[in-house]
Order: sequence, then C-alpha cells, then structure tokens
Amino acid sequence: MYQLSDIGVIEELLSRHGFHLSHKLGQNFLINPSVCPKMAAECGAGKEVCALEIGPGIGVLTKELAKVAKKVVAIELDERLLPVLEETLSEEKNVEILHGDALEMDLHRVFREFFPGERVVVCANLPYYITSPLLMKLLEEKLPIEAITVMVQKEAARRLCAPLGVRECGAVSAAVQYYAEPKVLFSVSHGSFYPPPKVDSAVIRLAIRKEPPVESADEAFLFEVIRASFQKRRKTILNSLSAGLSISKEQIEDALRCADVSPSARAENLSLSQFAAIANVLSPCKEAIK
Repeated sequence: MYQLSDIGVIEELLSRHGFHLSHKLGQNFLINPSVCPKMAAECGAGKEVCALEIGPGIGVLTKELAKVAKKVVAIELDERLLPVLEETLSEEKNVEILHGDALEMDLHRVFREFFPGERVVVCANLPYYITSPLLMKLLEEKLPIEAITVMVQKEAARRLCAPLGVRECGAVSAAVQYYAEPKVLFSVSHGSFYPPPKVDSAVIRLAIRKEPPVESADEAFLFEVIRASFQKRRKTILNSLSAGLSISKEQIEDALRCADVSPSARAENLSLSQFAAIANVLSPCKEAIK
C-alpha cells in the first residue's frame, strides 16, 4: 500500500522511475490526504456509476475513485508517468489507464469503448493551463456524463461558477451556465501540493443540465454573440457587438430593442436569456457576418 501523500514516498517513487516534474505540464501532486477522498465522495461516482479522470499524475485521486466507482478510466498525457501508474495502481482491478491528450482525443470513442451504456461522471485535478479548454470540450461535445467535479485554480473557480450579472462573470461563465449548474464545493490551499504552486485551488462541481435553460435558434451563434460581448467588456453592449460581429450599430440597436436590452448596458449586466434573445434576433444576419 503506497502512502502517496508522503513526500518521501513520492520522491523515492519518482526517483526510482527517473521521473522529473514538468513545469510545462503543470505537474503538482496532491499530498493533503483529506482532499482526494472528499473529491471522490462528492463527484457522484458509485457502484453503478463510472468515473473518467484526466491527468491522474501518480494516481492519488485514481486510487480513491477506484474505491467508490464501478470503473475508472484515467487519461494521462505524460508517457513517463505510465510505469509509475502501473506500479501505484497495480492492486486496482477496476482501473484502465489511457495514454493521450484529452484535448485531442475522440472522447465519444472513449465512451463507446470503455463506458458502453454506463452512467459516467468526470473527476480530475486539472493542470491550470488546460482548465477552460478542457471543460469547454467536455461540455460542448455533449458527452453522456452526469457531472464534472474538478480541482482548478481558485480564481478560475470563481469565474467558472460566477452567475451572470456580477463583475466576475465572463464568456466562459455564460457557457458553463448554459450547459450545467455550477457550484464551488471547497477550497484547497497551495500547501496541499508537492511542489506547492503559487496560488490556492478550489474544487467545483458542474451538474450537467438535461436541457439548456434558454431557447436558442442557433447554439453556435449564441456563443459567438457571448464571446463578442465580453471581448471588450468595458465597452457598451452596442459597441462590443458591433465591433465583435462586424454588424452595423443600427442593426445591433434594433436587435437590442427587440430583446429589451439597453444599448448602454455592459456584457456583465446581461442574463443568459437576454443573450439568447439578442442572438435569436441577430441570427438571420449571420450569413452577412461571414
């Protein structure tokens, strides 16, 4: 039994495999023994629910998921960690390790091959540099998952879970709200990692919605409108949309009037339903935009 929260054990394990931490890959291993059991307990995995993990590192969270989940599939990018995981997870009979880049992988194929007909949740300690693109990939591809529970940088957690209408919200907040119901579960101090990063982290849970909370005539265009709105967030919604979508201010003003949105409002003041209303009115203009 490996004590993977013990720095001495970690250093001996990595040294034996000739492994050196990669700053580029954001490798910081959890050593706080209370964090991973709590993540595994709150992610929704169970006897009838499988777990997909991304970036297992040396397998600290993987071992905890294996205790509660029907099956665990962990995707690891760093080939050097594969023999380490083979050793630390040798006793876990319900774990599969896949080598590859989750951002580039065909995740629908992974689900068909490893989770056919299964209920699945995602649980991971994400490297900070892939947080937003990976979460958006998981959400936009509409994979058959029930929830996403991930540890991210604390500032990113606030942004991802910020409700629209507050200063912290942004385009990614709107996207998350469209696909899921987000919640910050708990904070994790930087001292919980080896080596310790410069910032604290937080664990968030995104409960995937069965249906979007607003009606959209064109989902892709809705997100174009949202991105354009927040691209220059200090500008009014009128100026942001006109510049971001290359549509005349007159057309934007007409659309805002139809959507009952003030031209002087800013993106952070709008609700998801208002963004959807604007996009639905502007949708016929999208061919002209291209």
